[in-house]
Amino acid sequence: MPSHLAPIEIRLKRLPHGEGLPVPGYATAHAAGMDVVSAEDVTLQPGGRHAVATGFAMAIPAGYEVQVRPRSGLALKHGISLPNTPGTIDADYRGELKIILINLGDAPFVIARGDRIAQLVAAPVQMARFAEVEELDSTVRGSGGFGSTGVRSS
Repeated sequence: MPSHLAPIEIRLKRLPHGEGLPVPGYATAHAAGMDVVSAEDVTLQPGGRHAVATGFAMAIPAGYEVQVRPRSGLALKHGISLPNTPGTIDADYRGELKIILINLGDAPFVIARGDRIAQLVAAPVQMARFAEVEELDSTVRGSGGFGSTGVRSS
């Protein structure tokens, strides 16, 4: 890991129903996301959504967020995803982390306590402010959007 990317410390408070579960962690040396597990048993019906408990709360340092992302294997094999991906956990949130999962597949999906359900990625936050102006600078693209740059020319 480059020295300028030293790990940040995220304080974690284990909740009673999270006892015995692993804390979020990296599966491999170069993984970008930390695996997080379920603290409850739940069955997601096709089309169903549920905020799955993780059994912990955390204190993210100011200037950072934790992004919640789907696990690619669950998405490919079972259609399990996050409806608000990536989800953002703000630095001032102190409640239990819950992972909103959705079953986009065609069969019920069983989640057991301890199953890996998502990935957490710590990321710096660049604050911004808006400046209201009368006109914007022009660009080649202009106001073209929603696929306008992907149209094939003949």
